[in-house]
Amino acid sequence: MEEKPRGVQIPVEKEGRRVGTEVVRSEEQSEQAGPELSIVIPIYNEEENIPPLLGAISRVMQEVGLSYEVICVDDGSTDKSYAVLREMADHYPGLVLIRFQENAGQTAALDAGFKAARGRIIVTMDADLQNDPADIPVLLEALQEYDMVCGWRYQRQDPWIKLVSARIANAVRNWITQEQIRDTGCSLKAYRRECLASLKLFTGMHRFLPTLVKMEGFRVTEVKVRHHPRRHGKSKYNIRNRLVSSFLDCLAVAWMQKRALRYKIVE
Repeated sequence: MEEKPRGVQIPVEKEGRRVGTEVVRSEEQSEQAGPELSIVIPIYNEEENIPPLLGAISRVMQEVGLSYEVICVDDGSTDKSYAVLREMADHYPGLVLIRFQENAGQTAALDAGFKAARGRIIVTMDADLQNDPADIPVLLEALQEYDMVCGWRYQRQDPWIKLVSARIANAVRNWITQEQIRDTGCSLKAYRRECLASLKLFTGMHRFLPTLVKMEGFRVTEVKVRHHPRRHGKSKYNIRNRLVSSFLDCLAVAWMQKRALRYKIVE
């Protein structure tokens, strides 16, 4: 029987239903002072991409010079992703693992990562090696003047069908929500911790994080980042979940924008 590491545990829920509980960090990590930066990475069936991704992050963060942790949220993977993560934990002391009992979706994975993060700055990225960890310093530089920085994959390396569907989704999303973010689907983002403190997320809301953060009164900007072709594994998206569900979520966010409380206290 596989021995589970000891550590602090948190419940993970989706729509009021628990989908998993797993070790967040070792007892030694829990006793240490919080790092300056937390990197949150949702993972679903990315076993081949995990080792090179963690290596690239380590090299970049050595140059950045900030203390950091990497929080990997295994979103119910059916391959060997979690076994690989467990093995990598022996080589990367700052690696924090969360494992879902079943697939709960990207928003749930981000939410669990946000709740576990201890850094004053939180960076998110995909695990498929299409986001480049070398762009983290670019996000951090822009974060000096803003509260949230979104990556803009200005030269995307994806199949044409994905490029077309993403362009349509972004156009519809911006039209309905009156946004100007060109690539809200890019997972490479950086936040000041306070941006996420009071944010209540629902399924599919990861696509609208810039809008939700703006609704809380924070400053949001966008910077150009690199994008690489996928080397291993398969994309988890298709036209149906890129367009249909995004449109329905757009209507929900537009309703939230319209119904948001607005008032000024004069005395």
